[in-house]
Amino acid sequence: MLSRSVILGRRPSLLAVLTLAASVSFAQIPSTIAEQLTTQERIERSKWWPTDGKATREQYLGPQACAFCHNALVRTQAQHSMANTSLKAENSQILNANAESEFHLSEYRYKISREPHDAFSYAVRGPETRISVLIQWAFGAGKVGQSYLANEKGRFREVRFSYFSSLHGFDVTPNQSPESPSSIDKAAGRLLEDAEAQRCFGCHTTASTSGHHFQPENAIPGVSCEACHGPGSQHVAAMKAGDLSVGRASINNPGQLNPIELVDFCGACHTTWWDAKRIAATGVANIRFHPYRLESSRCWGKGDARLTCLACHNPHQPLVRDRGAYDVRCLTCHLNSTQAKPMPDRPGLPCPVAKKDCVTCHMPKYEVPDMHYPYTDHRIRIVKKGESFPD
Repeated sequence: MLSRSVILGRRPSLLAVLTLAASVSFAQIPSTIAEQLTTQERIERSKWWPTDGKATREQYLGPQACAFCHNALVRTQAQHSMANTSLKAENSQILNANAESEFHLSEYRYKISREPHDAFSYAVRGPETRISVLIQWAFGAGKVGQSYLANEKGRFREVRFSYFSSLHGFDVTPNQSPESPSSIDKAAGRLLEDAEAQRCFGCHTTASTSGHHFQPENAIPGVSCEACHGPGSQHVAAMKAGDLSVGRASINNPGQLNPIELVDFCGACHTTWWDAKRIAATGVANIRFHPYRLESSRCWGKGDARLTCLACHNPHQPLVRDRGAYDVRCLTCHLNSTQAKPMPDRPGLPCPVAKKDCVTCHMPKYEVPDMHYPYTDHRIRIVKKGESFPD
């Protein structure tokens, strides 16, 4: 679904860090804090980083070019939610299945209608006036739900109602008030500032910003190969010419990053530790910021290289839903017998309660109310009965 806006910037000053330390215990601040950066700092210091927008549109070739050599990876990555996190409205199965849906809020009436050429319109009718616009983009793969953007006189409007899979229907879009609107303009949904729209597209599409210019009309729907590996034109040209050294050097491999860089890399869209602190993210809503939650874990604070996003998740494969499948990852660090003694390569103590389904206890789920979905908390810990959600 359409992500909450994240205002990214430079690392807070020393005063800000001391102020932060006064509001949280030092145990909550990772020991790797000196090496962690905001996303903006990563963009400024790196040759390539997600959402940097430096490359020109001509440097992006699309996943079909990658499939020439990496067909199996491209085929399975296309099944991942990331690859389907945005699409043109006419290609949305959810919109196609729910055309002519109607809803209301106070005295306002809403309708999504199918138009000629597979287009969809979004209309809001008030007591005295009416707004009607075409929906251009659907954001969200549908696992949680899907939000919609309409273009209104050159600006994007976030449609007031989103589809939620758990409800099998529509409800008010997250971050939009369910209260009675004061005008039809507010009733229709939020008009996004260009900077916010650019951030949304930056994490839901590929190449929407190129040459430092926001050009959503040229975006490749979804997070495809080049969103993480960088623009591929130079790589493809070099490989076709047989220049393997140039070819390998001209494409990014996030798997070669060190653990801190790697988690920050994913955090460019999923929110790093410093990004979350910078926007003062608090409460259960920050459960969606998986890198931030992971970096707040006691295990992460010890700097174990085995605890990264890629340790458990393969971005080229659909997300594994079987929670027991992650046990093998836990047991690469933790002992599975109370008789065994901790070792340098196996420092984690054994769990005295169970030997399987580790994440069901140590990574509990919490529902974000306006998302209608229970998210897995990536702050790995011993959960105490009755404890409140830990920020």
